[in-house]
Amino acid sequence: MSISKESELEGMKRVSEVVATTLRLMREHAKVGMSTKELDNFGGEILKSHGAKSAPYETYGFPGYSCISINEEAAHGIPSDQKILKEGDLVNIDVSAELDGFWADNGGSFVLGKDIHNHQPLVDASRDILHKAIHSIKGGVKISDIGYLIETEAKKSGFKVIKNLAGHGVGRSLHEAPEDILNYRVKTNRERFRKNTTVAVETFISTQSTVAVQLNDGWTLVGNRGGYVTQHEHTILITDGEPVILTQSNGIWG
Repeated sequence: MSISKESELEGMKRVSEVVATTLRLMREHAKVGMSTKELDNFGGEILKSHGAKSAPYETYGFPGYSCISINEEAAHGIPSDQKILKEGDLVNIDVSAELDGFWADNGGSFVLGKDIHNHQPLVDASRDILHKAIHSIKGGVKISDIGYLIETEAKKSGFKVIKNLAGHGVGRSLHEAPEDILNYRVKTNRERFRKNTTVAVETFISTQSTVAVQLNDGWTLVGNRGGYVTQHEHTILITDGEPVILTQSNGIWG
């Protein structure tokens, strides 16, 4: 979305604050023994209390208010009464919503309780790489250069990237141009980030896989070679200097 007036920026700030708050509170609310459906319902009530609507439900008819992916699930995990959170689980929560005609998106992976399966290095890599990527974005920067940065940093940490999941423009709908802010460089992509536009930038860092494939439920994505995937995401406003991180209050950077 291209921001051309103050009212549009205020609208983006409002919805971004709602999704950021929802993500932070859901992460704090998650407990061992809780079902992912219970956690999703908790987040849904927060969205409703602000007058916001779940973006995946509104856009795609997704069976939940948020995507909650556990362990081997890479993305788009369906909240379920049968999925019970356990100590050391790798959990990803992705919250996006619409409010007053504006849309925002954010997400984050974390280890629930004690890191008994050693997932924290993967979580840290995803989070830290997103920080570096976002702070390298300003008007005029090539989108492919950010993809190169993400993949290069992942390799330095001993990890891979998922190549068919990507960040995207956001604002007047959940997914807008640019549609593919990928986690690797496509040399033929000459598109550049534009000043005064809003985008959702996200990392997909993995231990073994490079492609996400869909399960038979029609939603859940897992890695093509197994292993684990972490994701972190912020909605930002691009400037000609430091970006404005509209979902900053989700606390994924601590």
